[in-house]
Amino acid sequence: MTFQYAILAIFVTFALIEAKNGKFFRKESEVKSDGYVEIIGSLMLFMFTQPLILFTSAFLMGQALPEYAGVLANSSIVLHIALLLIFDDMMQYWWHRASHNSRFLYFLHRAHHNAKYMSVRIVYRNNFFYYLLMPSIWFSGVLIYLGLGWSYAVYLVFKMLVIIGAHSEWKWDRALYSTKALAPLAWVVERTISTPSTHSAHHGLTMEDGVTHYKGNYGNLLFLWDVLFGTAKITRRYPDKYGIEGMRKAEWAEQLFWPLIKSKKKPTKITE
Repeated sequence: MTFQYAILAIFVTFALIEAKNGKFFRKESEVKSDGYVEIIGSLMLFMFTQPLILFTSAFLMGQALPEYAGVLANSSIVLHIALLLIFDDMMQYWWHRASHNSRFLYFLHRAHHNAKYMSVRIVYRNNFFYYLLMPSIWFSGVLIYLGLGWSYAVYLVFKMLVIIGAHSEWKWDRALYSTKALAPLAWVVERTISTPSTHSAHHGLTMEDGVTHYKGNYGNLLFLWDVLFGTAKITRRYPDKYGIEGMRKAEWAEQLFWPLIKSKKKPTKITE
């Protein structure tokens, strides 16, 4: 449970920074349904979806390969980190990328982009089935079964620190860009992990602004995947507007539970 408190502390810290500027509880572009999507979506993930996946993957591994329980527990921490980065973070990169190139998957992911603002509030804002079908969570369950439990806990704290920071309305990377002495560090950081600049670009409304890049910058913990696989765009700037370009409005229930709940209106062409 310690790692969960650590993640909560990270979230609260970034939330307080947003609140200090008067921009946490009520965003200028927020609509009533945004709060429903964020609260219900986050609670579903932590109280149902993630525990279900981790329990089910452990159960299935126990039935199929009982002799492998904890087999990697005493192996090198370097191996643990490599396995987690590949089977959790890199797999999430490909899932995220696929979600922007498949109409079906994008309808599962659209809730995350439906917000017209950046905030720690949107970190877990996704459709129920988006997380239920996410391969990286299932792989993580398998790795925990194989003995990477404590390594996963520490890894997850660091990963969520980066992800929450990348979604935050507080642009912490501005300090790197504005300080000449930190230029070499900024160059490395922005090509290694997700930053407010690179991830805000992914959430931008329109590519016409020269910053938005919703067909790339998919990385979660590591932005390095975007660099390696040709989907990176680095501008050191931030979009003026956020949201989804060229797609009809969907109420909170459809955002969270599509395709079980669908609007009767015919959707317009998706441009993402």
